[in-house]
Amino acid sequence: MFNKQNSDVIEPESVQNALQKTSPKSNEIKPTDNQLSLNDHEIIVSKTDLAGKIKYVNDTFIKISGYSEVEMMGAQHNVVRHPVMPRAIFHLLWERLSRGKHVFAYLINLSKNGDHYWVMAHICPSFDAEGSVIGYHSSRRKPDMKIVNDIIIPLYKQLSDIEASETSKKAGLEKSIDAFDKIFRAEGVKYNEFILSL
Repeated sequence: MFNKQNSDVIEPESVQNALQKTSPKSNEIKPTDNQLSLNDHEIIVSKTDLAGKIKYVNDTFIKISGYSEVEMMGAQHNVVRHPVMPRAIFHLLWERLSRGKHVFAYLINLSKNGDHYWVMAHICPSFDAEGSVIGYHSSRRKPDMKIVNDIIIPLYKQLSDIEASETSKKAGLEKSIDAFDKIFRAEGVKYNEFILSL
């Protein structure tokens, strides 16, 4: 395990070499039906640069994802993206983060062995002393699975079905974003308000 006392021993080149040799891309992993779960007190923490490359992960993230710390460092955070996640949700996340706003979201993640786990994520920009965004920080907790099963899964399936119904990914994403916007306009709330009200 790599900790603060020895964190400067691993050179960036050796990390990249380790990633190329051992870290599969999420689109190469076949999802299983096995669901993992965080304990009530556990929090997954990660930090990335502006491009979404991982700069820090805590032990909980390492444990549930199945990746080693060396594999995670410098990898794109989407290495844990589950294929059933609608792209419209990530569009929303990046749109808010690019404006310096924080966002709450229910996410399903994919472990290295294909198992999955749901989280309630709070993602926010990290700022330097001058107020410029220099990266992103995410804390993820165990979600209420009744909310996930009753509300989030049907919503995400609806969005994913819309995205898959179009011949081009771009058209599918645009149609999904439009459907997503209409849902919240009809509810008369903003996304973060909706998520926190569940």
